Amino acid sequence: MRILHTADWHLGKHLEGFSRMDEQESFLEDFIDIVQREEVDMVIIAGDIYDTSNPPARAEKMFYDALKKISAHGERLILVIAGNHDNPERLVAAGPLARDHGIIMLGTPKTVAQTGFYGEHKVIASSEGMIEVEINGEKAVILTIAYPSEKRLNEVLYKELTTDEEKLATYAERIQALFTELENYFREDTINVVVSHLFAMGSEEEGSERNIQLGGSYIIDGRYFPQKAQYIALGHIHKPQIVPGTQKRARYAGSPIHYNKKERHFQKKCFIVDLEPKKEALIHEVPLKVYKPIEVWQCDSIEKAIALCEENSTKECWTYLEIKTQRFIRENEIKTMKNYKKDIIEIMPILLCDEKPTNEITNMADKSFEDIFREFYKNERETEPDEELVNMLLELVKEDMYEAAEAEG
Repeated sequence: MRILHTADWHLGKHLEGFSRMDEQESFLEDFIDIVQREEVDMVIIAGDIYDTSNPPARAEKMFYDALKKISAHGERLILVIAGNHDNPERLVAAGPLARDHGIIMLGTPKTVAQTGFYGEHKVIASSEGMIEVEINGEKAVILTIAYPSEKRLNEVLYKELTTDEEKLATYAERIQALFTELENYFREDTINVVVSHLFAMGSEEEGSERNIQLGGSYIIDGRYFPQKAQYIALGHIHKPQIVPGTQKRARYAGSPIHYNKKERHFQKKCFIVDLEPKKEALIHEVPLKVYKPIEVWQCDSIEKAIALCEENSTKECWTYLEIKTQRFIRENEIKTMKNYKKDIIEIMPILLCDEKPTNEITNMADKSFEDIFREFYKNERETEPDEELVNMLLELVKEDMYEAAEAEG
């Protein structure tokens, strides 16, 4: 059985207000070609289909159009689980219609897929967190844990727990208990796979997933995954990687597109996995294209930054500008840069301090707030501030100081 593992599409995502859907549409077209070229039997999408729980209409249309083409009228099976960015109920709402096209959609760890035919293939058995499928005469048992938030995990396990102490067990321990219970479904005559959307210890997040929990409460150890699993298809982390301590069986497919500047240095990919009962998985990577790169331009002056924007005005890339300067960048200079280069995401001044500014900063403690404001305004606007503006600002500051004193007193 040949499986293609992907995840974290985040359809509808923006980069600082700029839509990425044109790039996502290009990715989906290429992805459909990969599926067909590699003669894949089943596609696994391990969560975070959308970027928000209420995705735009275009994102939903892109998703369902892609699924229809991938499934080829039910000739190919598709398994979709919800991630933390997805609305589980909304994602699976089209389940009855998707079934005819060979698409299985699972929203929570409690979701139970109906048995029967899905397109040309069949779900032989199912329960909470497990499906057994038959594809072209081969059988596979797949443990399916859609994003297990603490609330969703409690719903699955509390029916088995009796004391308060058991219910207060850590998130990781409860995940381990769930895997231990579900692993009993694996058999020697089946292909055995795990699909989930969570954060495994030792994985490199690279700033890509904004909802990873702090303090380690939502992190699990890679050793907790079922030992009998031949392949563990994960979503949640945007950097493609192997989970430490899993003998290369557990992998994050990563997101298909560079979604922030910290991701721009690593190759995006998906995994093709060939599986047979009682044999190690054969895995190879398929690199994905970069449709519109994210670049960081480092400039030694404001003038050089403006010139660089003019030279690259037609270059297709998202741009972060880092500009070394001894003063703040003026509004008209920012406007000039953005007029030349339409896709500037951020302009970051890196202030340099020579002897003169350093002395000025040292002497700031001897200056009044009004003097500091007047100097700042003159440096920025190259003109003195209007007296009415200065008086208005001073009145506001006095009011704030008075309210703060009242609160303390």
